[in-house]
Amino acid sequence: MFVWLTPYLMQLDAGFGVLQYLTVRAIFGVLTALGVSLVFGPKLIRLLHNYQIGQSVRDDGPQSHLSKAGTPTMGGALILLSIIIATLLWSDLSNLYVWVTVLVTAGFGCIGWVDDYRKVVQKNSKGLSAKAKYFWQSVLGLSAALVLYFNATTVNETTLFIPFLKDAALPLGVMFVVLTYFVIVGTSNAVNLTDGLDGLAILPTVLVGGALGVFAYVTGNSVYSEYLQMPYVAGTGEIIVFCAALLGAGLGFLWFNTYPAQVFMGDVGSLALGAALGVMAVIVRQELVLFIMGGVFVAETVSVILQVGSYKLTGRRIFRMAPLHHHFELKGWPEPRVIVRFWIVTVILVLIGLASLKIR
Repeated sequence: MFVWLTPYLMQLDAGFGVLQYLTVRAIFGVLTALGVSLVFGPKLIRLLHNYQIGQSVRDDGPQSHLSKAGTPTMGGALILLSIIIATLLWSDLSNLYVWVTVLVTAGFGCIGWVDDYRKVVQKNSKGLSAKAKYFWQSVLGLSAALVLYFNATTVNETTLFIPFLKDAALPLGVMFVVLTYFVIVGTSNAVNLTDGLDGLAILPTVLVGGALGVFAYVTGNSVYSEYLQMPYVAGTGEIIVFCAALLGAGLGFLWFNTYPAQVFMGDVGSLALGAALGVMAVIVRQELVLFIMGGVFVAETVSVILQVGSYKLTGRRIFRMAPLHHHFELKGWPEPRVIVRFWIVTVILVLIGLASLKIR
């Protein structure tokens, strides 16, 4: 919004011209989202307490989790509110990529909200059925893929770039739609599976989202992209404002979600944030780098696939419990140790992903 107002504000004071710079608006985006989270977080927690919107805990899980029963959930609504407010205030609202990212995030958030509402408020243990959830995820993921495909004007926008290899690229054509669909839906569900411990999912999401902001800035700048031999896609730089808002909102939520958590994000947060990471990676043409940086999400998802597959085929379990973080808990790791070590792994993976900017 402030991008539209800048010419008028500059008539009052030329200093408002700084709002034309992406980096300045990104900084304001971080601060705005962080401020909204910190101000409204306590109010939301009290509201959830008053309406008894609390987390239910599986009896067959780690015994240490039984004390979490009743902790307010659906706190992901706070993250979405913070991100959307900051993005609408500080980004260029004429940019297609901004709207695709915002609408995909909000759409997946709505799916998660319905699921959480049915589980927590209506006391329906199944929540939104798996078929219905996957159907609506598919509708949104496919819609985003088609919008991006039919609005692509250069080959770079539909080409798969291989990290760490110079001039290694695969033009996808219509297969771009298929890849985009799986990246968005897959990442959404991967983050959802990871969200099982206090703060476990939110900080990796913040770290990966912040790194994607760096890629967005480079990809949307013709000078930097040429120097670093990265694909140039006009307009993608504006995504850095959304990434910054995600960073601020995530850190603000972590203030209340850190161990022992005062509130959980629920599916309304995890499904939305995963979809946001997926669509941003597609827009900046770094799907494979997302796979690297989001290695914790990938490991959690693979652990579930292997566990289910092994049990159905052989009747045996590979892990003591899936997703993977529960396996380590049942091995005797205290919850904070699991969380912090997964964070450390994510930091390492994000640094490896960022190294692809230069190593080719």
